Amino acid sequence: MCADLAVGAAPPHRRGNHPLDSTLFTVDGLIRAHVRRDTGAWHPPTDLHRAYRRWAVTQNEWGPDERRKDDGWLAREEWLYARRDPDRALLAGFGDERLGTLQEPKNPMERGPSAATRSAPFGLLVGWEPQLVLQLAVECAAQSHGHPTAYLSAGAFAVLVHALARGESLDAAVQRALALVATRPGHQPVTDALQQALGSVRQGMPTPGRVDALAAGRTAESSLAAAVYCALVCEDIRHGLRLAVNHGGDSSAVAALAGALLGAMHGETALPPAWLTELEGRAALLELSDDFAMEMTQSAALHGPGTSAPGWLARYPRG
Repeated sequence: MCADLAVGAAPPHRRGNHPLDSTLFTVDGLIRAHVRRDTGAWHPPTDLHRAYRRWAVTQNEWGPDERRKDDGWLAREEWLYARRDPDRALLAGFGDERLGTLQEPKNPMERGPSAATRSAPFGLLVGWEPQLVLQLAVECAAQSHGHPTAYLSAGAFAVLVHALARGESLDAAVQRALALVATRPGHQPVTDALQQALGSVRQGMPTPGRVDALAAGRTAESSLAAAVYCALVCEDIRHGLRLAVNHGGDSSAVAALAGALLGAMHGETALPPAWLTELEGRAALLELSDDFAMEMTQSAALHGPGTSAPGWLARYPRG
């Protein structure tokens, strides 16, 4: 879990447009959704929308002083309150209370990669079937990026992480994602991009030029294809991330996507220690990762029938 999130933040975090922040709120939303099952209010897309709305406040206010008590601990982390130039679609998608759906998505022409870059945590729901992981990632992506290629890229990416987290190879994960996404309307640009990534692997030694060609469109599917290529051709996290960054496309998005794939493949111990020491918000990231694992494996002992851990419910309120 930690590796999947932290790799996307290395090399060392720079203030600016960076996908890690909204990814943290994906994890926060998944935990809150899991906690809320006790109330019978089981609709994860709504809980994720609330989490992304909490993230949006960090981009519009100076600090957490005025946050409501039921916003939980993550929304009170002061380091998150730095304007990181998120794209317009994110701010528009979470700028009001209306929940974008597949039937009525927010920003229906938006094809950028930001929804995909926040979707790695859906793949960590290892007890779920892959088609359900795909569905949840797609529904949550449509809350800000309503073009089919954008939300299907997010779904395909979540399926890739899910397969890797369950021990499959990246080759097998790509084939699984291709098969599942191909059942959805509007899939062709996404499946074509993934096939192009596979074809580029067979062209010989990895080069920045091949990454440039894959990432050139600066769309969700082109960024995903470039990330998959970088993860397939580089067995080492350092090399994979450097290849993902050094090109003319959306290097932040490609590096975040490739980092999550490489993290799921190689684990936390493969992360370069020198990069980790420079990671902004490292303590919060580790804490959130541990909490996610605890909620997904020990929830009955935290807030099950006849059991109550008030401290946990203060961290992740049901409201």
